[in-house]
Amino acid sequence: MVQDISLDVRSNNGDPLQVGAWRYQGDGSGPKVHLQAGVHADEIAGMLVLHLLMQRLQVAQAQGRLRSQVTVVPQANPLGIGQFRQGRLLGRFHDATGHNFNRGFDQSAAQQHPSTNVQEWQKALVQLAADADVMLDLHTDDEALPYLYVHRSFAAQGRELAAAMKMDVAIIWDDGGDGSFEETIIAPWLRKGLSDRNMAATLELRGQGDVGDQLAEQDAQGLYTWLCRCGAIDEALSPEDWPVQTLEMGQMETILAPTPGVLIFEKQLGDPVEEGQRFARILRRPGDPSSEVVLFAEQAGRMVTRYRDRLIGQGMVVAKFTGTRVSRHWHGGLLDPN
Repeated sequence: MVQDISLDVRSNNGDPLQVGAWRYQGDGSGPKVHLQAGVHADEIAGMLVLHLLMQRLQVAQAQGRLRSQVTVVPQANPLGIGQFRQGRLLGRFHDATGHNFNRGFDQSAAQQHPSTNVQEWQKALVQLAADADVMLDLHTDDEALPYLYVHRSFAAQGRELAAAMKMDVAIIWDDGGDGSFEETIIAPWLRKGLSDRNMAATLELRGQGDVGDQLAEQDAQGLYTWLCRCGAIDEALSPEDWPVQTLEMGQMETILAPTPGVLIFEKQLGDPVEEGQRFARILRRPGDPSSEVVLFAEQAGRMVTRYRDRLIGQGMVVAKFTGTRVSRHWHGGLLDPN
């Protein structure tokens, strides 16, 4: 039997909302697993991936091959999912408060009586995952290669997961400080001491527009294969060999827009660049050739993400690149401060 364990939360008006959550119960010999998608409500790809994965989990449970308790939250954020403005879903920040939905989970979880509906929702989600041994949080970037973030404690498992998911890059982090869901879940593990079952990662499933059957089937199969490898499912599956570039968070090179304007990329996702090579330009005032600003790569690497729209504001992230040395702009903390 699949257990419906949906969470009750509140909208901005105090009306009842539900976070759909389902639990598959195995024989208890495997690690407890928590999988979720859509904490940033406009990052849709993971919702379809988990929808497809749930069908595989149900078959494994029915056939007696499920070893773990697996909790799946395929659309974790009912607060953000309704924030449509002029035809676009704006689900990264809470409209009423400006709160980034994937920040401050630690503070919300610590409150005995959360003061806002966002904090109530965050605390409920943390409590749902609190007893998990394995936690995977599915996100997407603007436009991106598939990649993941993983704490240094789980770097080896993260590389295996990235290979199973056919991800190009695994980014290792040490200190966050932002109270993301991943950071909040692993904090007690790190305090108490890690077990060999523990693993957590944030998976970036390409870009926000990369939602479709083919990619979702591939990603669902990758997750299923990795769950078999970590002992959650009794099935002999091994991921294909896949080249994964592992690098430190500080080696990621983030390029910000020095001026607003029309953004023209001269390089595609995954393309290599040399230090000092031009990769894009911004036309500040169309009609005025002198207003064009050329953007250059800070160091050798390849383009992992890029801005989705082609009109960019000053200070926005134009693109992120892998690097071979620590970025001169790196001062610790987050890759994405907002």
